[in-house]
Amino acid sequence: MKERVLTGDRITGKLHLGHYVGSLKNRVELQHQYETFILLADVQALTTHFENPQLIRDNLRNVALDYLAVGIDPAKATLFIQSMIPEIAELTVYFSMFVTVNSLRHNPTIKTEAKERGYEDMYYGFLGYPVSQSADIAFCKATLIPVGEDQIPHIEQTRKIVRRFNDLYAPVLVEPRALVGERLDGLDGGSKMSKSLGNAIYLDSSKEELTDKIKKAKTDPSRVHKSDPGHPDICPIYGYHTAFRPESQQEIHESCSNGRIGCADCKKLITDSMNELLEPIRERREQYAAKKGFMDEILISGTEKARAIAKETMLEVREAMNIQYFK
Repeated sequence: MKERVLTGDRITGKLHLGHYVGSLKNRVELQHQYETFILLADVQALTTHFENPQLIRDNLRNVALDYLAVGIDPAKATLFIQSMIPEIAELTVYFSMFVTVNSLRHNPTIKTEAKERGYEDMYYGFLGYPVSQSADIAFCKATLIPVGEDQIPHIEQTRKIVRRFNDLYAPVLVEPRALVGERLDGLDGGSKMSKSLGNAIYLDSSKEELTDKIKKAKTDPSRVHKSDPGHPDICPIYGYHTAFRPESQQEIHESCSNGRIGCADCKKLITDSMNELLEPIRERREQYAAKKGFMDEILISGTEKARAIAKETMLEVREAMNIQYFK
């Protein structure tokens, strides 16, 4: 049997180029080598959007469309909805019995996100969502998890939780390993591309929208004139060249550093490359969106498949814990 990949996203809005660089392009390649499961994490989206569940409902199909648009093949990858797998919630509860609050409070990703959102007193669901993520991974015994760099602490926590469960009860769960993608800075520079920070370029952006966003993006603040020597390593536009025009990144670095290319020309080059990347994504998105009921069929079928696997795993889990009371 093939190894399993588990990946996914919180359903809080459409996906952007940061997602693409950090994880999506890896998923497209991995689906041909591994049994791939892609989670639409609606429950975890509630950790920060519990007051507005309609937002999650409105974005569920948009995110699924983004997956297909970038090249995820529903014949090779299983797309499923987190809240429709109750076994994940059950496994989360079992894990939470032996995960300490201190270990969650010291999770670097939790600390960073709490600071960004101004959470002085964290909600139970927000603090505990790494435990829920561990259950996402463990229920299907996934071994490879494509993530961004900021998610590494969650994978390490999952590994610890799985080891602890196997030591306490029986070795029925599998320790995963992370496949770390690249980071893409946002248009404001200095922080990663993010929906919540408002610095993102979305995968369904039109040519005009993308061009306008790149024109307004921050660059090296020390450059006043085109001939001024630049500092490309602190400029998000150079980061985009590295991600989307790697064959020319050295040339851009030298030209910027020596004042041979201005910011406007540099932005024009990367805008053309990014539009070239996004054009087939836009076309596929429109094609899939036009197929009435197609996306629902994929999500229903994928969720049924994931649920069947979840039931098998939880039977093993309950037997290992000696709480499978009736045959």
